[in-house]
Amino acid sequence: MTKVVHFELNVEDPERARKFYEDVFGWKIEKWTSALDYWMITTGEEKEQGIDGALQPRIDSQKTVILISVPSVDEFMEKVVKAGGKVIQEKTAVRCVGYLAYCEDTEGIMFGILKVDPSAR
Repeated sequence: MTKVVHFELNVEDPERARKFYEDVFGWKIEKWTSALDYWMITTGEEKEQGIDGALQPRIDSQKTVILISVPSVDEFMEKVVKAGGKVIQEKTAVRCVGYLAYCEDTEGIMFGILKVDPSAR
């Protein structure tokens, strides 16, 4: 079975959004150490139920994207297409994480499929 493991909030102004979510929910938001304009969100203590996420500049009209953990990005890209969806961004290696592709469901909702590679950490 697969599980939602991460979310991405696509925002117009990451600094403004960071301040909002820190002020309202007390989330810890820090710029990720990479060339990307990507901000990691910690939504609570590790022992608490829930998932963490990230802020990034808005790519298009998508505002929130969920990432779903899968055992094989290639296999799930095929499943998406077979079920009537689309692959929006082909599989890419993400440093210190694993492999990620972005897809779209039959309703036009974008989501990511992520294969975490423990050796990438």
